[in-house]
Parts: sequence; C-alpha cells; structure tokens
Amino acid sequence: MEALLCRNLGDPTVPPDGAENSALTVSTAYPIPQLNSPTAVRVRVKATSLNFANYLQILGKYQEKPPLPFIPGSDYSGTVEAVGPSVTKFKIGDPVCSVTTLGSFAQFLVADESELFLVPEGCDLVAAGALAVAYGTSHVGLVHRAQLQAGQVLLVLGAAGGVGVSAVQIGKVCGAIVIAVARGGEKVQFLKSLGVDHVVDLSKENVNESVKGFLKARKLRGVDVLYDPVGGKLTKESLKLLNWGAQILVIGFASGEVPVIPANIALVKNWTVHGLYWGSYKIHRPHILEDSLKELLSWLARGLITLNISHTFSLTEANLAFAALKDRKAIGKVLIVFYDQRTVRAKL
Repeated sequence: MEALLCRNLGDPTVPPDGAENSALTVSTAYPIPQLNSPTAVRVRVKATSLNFANYLQILGKYQEKPPLPFIPGSDYSGTVEAVGPSVTKFKIGDPVCSVTTLGSFAQFLVADESELFLVPEGCDLVAAGALAVAYGTSHVGLVHRAQLQAGQVLLVLGAAGGVGVSAVQIGKVCGAIVIAVARGGEKVQFLKSLGVDHVVDLSKENVNESVKGFLKARKLRGVDVLYDPVGGKLTKESLKLLNWGAQILVIGFASGEVPVIPANIALVKNWTVHGLYWGSYKIHRPHILEDSLKELLSWLARGLITLNISHTFSLTEANLAFAALKDRKAIGKVLIVFYDQRTVRAKL
C-alpha cells in the first residue's frame, strides 16, 4: 500500500525524498496491516486531515514523540474493507470515520470496532475525515469543559483555521454571542458567512478596540469564554477583554509563543484556565470522546455544522499540504485524499 513515512525529524514542507535526510518519504510498497483481533476492522482510507499537531510531531516539537520511523496522521474517514469474525457493528462497505494516535497517512489502517463511528447517511465521506480532532477539540473544550451557555460571549482567536472554524460553529450551536478574530478580507468574509456576531480583521484593526466597541454597542460587559489556539501577544491583548469569572481554553500555540497568564489577575477576577490536550482524553476519559463524536456526527447529519475543506492534496503532495497549514493559507481544513478507483463504494 501507499504510505507516508516520517524517517527523520524535520520540516514536513520539504518535498518527500526531495533532499538528503528529508523528513518524509512516500512508500508504495508498505505492508497492508492485517486484522489483529476478532473485533478488528480494516479501513480503506478515503481522506485524512492535517492538524497542527501532525506538523509539530514531524518537527519533533510535539509533547508525544513516537520512535522513528512512523506513519503520521490522526483523524480519517473511509470504508470498511475487512472485518474480524466477532465484529457486529460494521459490515464491508460501511462508511466510517475515527481518530488514531498514528497511521492515518496511509491507504489502509486497522482499528477495533469500538473505535469507529458510522458516517451518517447524506454526509460527505471525504469531509468526514476532517471531523474528529478539530471539531472534537472544540466540542470537548466548549461543551464539556467550559459548559458554554446561550447568551454568553465567546471570543475565538485564529478563527479561520481548522479548530477556529469548528469553535465558531459550535459556539453558534450553543447559542453564544461569537466574536471571531482572523487576518485578511477573505477569511473575514468566510466567518461572516457562518453567522458570527462580530469579526476582527487583524490586518486592519486592533483586537481590543474592535471588540470593546462591539461590546459597548451591544451593552455587554465582556468576554465569558476565550478560545485560544494561537498564544503569544494576541492572548495577552485578549485577556484585557475578559469578564469576572471568565474561562480560558488553552488549545495551542500556533504563533510559536507560549503566553503567560498572570496568576494574580486570574485570582482577582476569578478566571478559570483550562488546559486542553484533546488526545489525552482517549487514555483518561474515552467515554467523553465517544459521546462527543456521536453528538458531532448527529449535528453534521442535521446540518447544524458544516465541514469547510479549504485544500485537498494527494499523498505525494503532503509537503504542499503542510505548507498550506504552516503558512495559514487554509480557511477551515486541509485534507490528504486517496483517489483510488478500487475504493469500496460507500453506501450513503
């Protein structure tokens, strides 16, 4: 099978095998994984999503460092290609999606049936490959951790990126007043199309002045929940907008700079700071992830959320996919798609 291997830690935007000791290599003869238990399911991957964590992992800068070589990749969608003798939930040809620790940048992978989710009828199978990590992160963060309520003010930084778009949509589903922060006219127009209540264009506006003006016009006291996948100076500025009792969701540091949240101010203003490493829920609270993804698939089927796919690439173009992610060209999600005519047809 075709698979993307990380043989050396390094820059994933360099073409596979494009330079000596390049990080990525495309293998066309990697062994197809075999069913390893009676409840195992082999999935022919249709699409797999790029997340910033994948980029950091290949660089060697992520909190989890798998031994080399490894196949990167986490959330994916595809069709069931083979099932173990005790599998009861799925049959060959079923459209499924899931998330794995490693291994989705390949034509096939094996998962236990308990880890797979049926893609609802009428949902785009390719787009479903972008659901688990980005939307799962935002759903667990906003619904489970922050318990976002209707009428509360949600401020989303990096709102046009993968997790940002998901946070905006989930915020609207929850009935929150959503303020989105992004950079550039195209991203601003896209966020407006999602129905956000206010958009800050960082290429033209100061986040504090823009948000304060909006809050004053709406007679709102401040921000109740800060969703922060960016970090750096933007976090520091955004803290000035928070209400007493506000909640801060620390999602990541796309800016490359880890912000400092002053403990003395957090004390005086009764802030709650949530560190959210979504992947660790699979170890410590797997039932929360399962319930979260089930609800997200229900929302997707009902049209409450939509998956915006900004760019799609083949596996051999993985470096271009990572470049789109790194350079913040994407509005929504970037996918690797396997265009294989032998793919089992999903029965949608």
